[in-house]
Amino acid sequence: MRSNRAKARAGVSLAATLPLLTGALALGIPAAHAADNPGRDALAGTRPVWATAKADKGATSNGAQVSARVYLAGRDAKGLAAYAQAVSNPASPLYGKYLSAKQTQQRFGATKAQVAAVTSWLKAAGLQVTSVTAHYVSVTGDVAAAEKAFGTQLHNYAKGSKTYRAPTQTASVPESLKGAVLTVTGLDSAPHKAGHKDALPPPDAVFKNAGPFSSYYGSNTAKTLPSAYGTKIPYAVQGYTGKQLRAAYGAGKYTGKGVRVAITDAYASPTIAFDAATYAKKHGDAAYGSGQLHQVLPGTYTKTEECGAAGWYGEETLDVEAVHAVAPAADITYVGAASCYDDDLLDSLGKIVDGHLADIVSNSWGDIEANETPDVAAAYDQVFQFGAVEGIGFYFSSGDNGDEVAHTGTKQVDTPANSAWVTAVGGTSLAVGKGDKYLWETGWGTDKANLSTDGKSWVDFPGAYTSGAGGGTSKTVAEPFYQKGVVPDALAKANNATGNRVVPDIAAIADPNTGFKVGQTQTFPDGSQQYSEYRIGGTSLAAPVIAAVQALSQEAGGGKAIGFANPAIYAKNGSKVYHDVTDNPTGSGLAVARVDFVNGFDAADGVATSVRSLGKDSSLSAVKGYDDVTGVGSPASGYVNSWRRH
Repeated sequence: MRSNRAKARAGVSLAATLPLLTGALALGIPAAHAADNPGRDALAGTRPVWATAKADKGATSNGAQVSARVYLAGRDAKGLAAYAQAVSNPASPLYGKYLSAKQTQQRFGATKAQVAAVTSWLKAAGLQVTSVTAHYVSVTGDVAAAEKAFGTQLHNYAKGSKTYRAPTQTASVPESLKGAVLTVTGLDSAPHKAGHKDALPPPDAVFKNAGPFSSYYGSNTAKTLPSAYGTKIPYAVQGYTGKQLRAAYGAGKYTGKGVRVAITDAYASPTIAFDAATYAKKHGDAAYGSGQLHQVLPGTYTKTEECGAAGWYGEETLDVEAVHAVAPAADITYVGAASCYDDDLLDSLGKIVDGHLADIVSNSWGDIEANETPDVAAAYDQVFQFGAVEGIGFYFSSGDNGDEVAHTGTKQVDTPANSAWVTAVGGTSLAVGKGDKYLWETGWGTDKANLSTDGKSWVDFPGAYTSGAGGGTSKTVAEPFYQKGVVPDALAKANNATGNRVVPDIAAIADPNTGFKVGQTQTFPDGSQQYSEYRIGGTSLAAPVIAAVQALSQEAGGGKAIGFANPAIYAKNGSKVYHDVTDNPTGSGLAVARVDFVNGFDAADGVATSVRSLGKDSSLSAVKGYDDVTGVGSPASGYVNSWRRH
């Protein structure tokens, strides 16, 4: 699938909607292998649902090329999932008894004999082995060899307006390899395109916010503009800084000292070190210490045009600056993927787990659940389980399109946020008042109405829905144990009587209209590249903010890794450690006025004035208690210290 990211230049949000084909298994335990092919062990989920008889366009040419990954199940896949659950559950005697990366691989990873057997089988089928890692064996070869290896024909199928290759039946492996192979990816060609080695492009064109602004929520009332909800409204904030966010989420004296945070995105900003240092100096954040900001990058990049590589620079910049602003002493490692596709993003996550590069991992990317396939889901969940066993927690943005109906026509959640093995981070609109005082939050959801030509009214107020925090009920992931008894049945059982995973788990600032200020080197109209600042948001902001708050919490807990946090997060549900976020906390309706440059840069082409209503997230609602916009809520003043007991 092609990248369809929301661009920072639009001034709306910076969450990425990427070409992932991640699927969902209840707690990541591989689906049962069927015995529908005598003498073979079927790999459930390897035939996509769109490969129907009606869409079949005939056999793929035997000479066509296939690139695939055979993921290794390891010694004990069910044991891995069980240990990952136990070590993450405060009620378990194994809680917090993490293993090292080496111990995890020795206990649950593939054996040398399994790797040798899988490699030998693939070569015997006529495929060329291109790489072998602790998690998978990569191969290339023609269709005839792939069909021989995986016991299925490959046909071409119509999918929308395009045609892709896919198996005609579930792929399988020889019975002798039963238990050694988790899944195979790449037989379905829908997300894959021929790649080549690319150089990274220069930064995108400059984007700036117009004013007037508020310096804190409500500091500058739009007295000359029409009222909304019966009162004059404030101008949008210029962009909160770390000092304001630390106060809002109860950072106290903690700085994240001694805690390692990793960030994954695609590609790498060539100016990140300069931008991050400049931003910190301008806004009173602690200067970066020697070696405090690291990058782990691939040797080459691919699909730079298709993935909009330069657009990812802003994503990395936001994530790094947000983590440092809230947890200024935390060690930050940026792990860039070679492209925005699953294989490369999985490799980035794998690097973190295999090298235990961090205890907390922020991920501001995802796709819609409808694009999931169980094969890649199993690969993602295996990485998350390995991480949990080592005490590594993964935090994923829940999405920026609410229930996704306006964006896709179908009510659904985003992925990998839907995985039962990650912490899904929802979004809020945040009001920080004078003296950095926390005032309130609503669920992030925005309606927009423009100023009338005569300037006396808002046209069709409150206007049309533009964006909001992703959330809702998964259609494919079973309800995890930690949500039972907390998530209302009306949500958990919305799609299935037995219950499903509901997103998100926790929330933080996301609304671009109450957003965060970032500083980034951008390309100006004269062709020069200069550092400049702008306000941004999206759950791409919420994820690194929560990751930073978790770094503070880990420090408060004496440095002991929090690991996969969901069981402990839900165990605190209903306590004062959370702000219980609702959509209309003042009871009178909330909105801000916003003025934007028409050309996104300066006033040469005029400005556009609009009113942005808060707390209107598609069909989703932030209500008292758990909800599918903000989860259990946002961190309150007691949250960080609450981890001292664990």
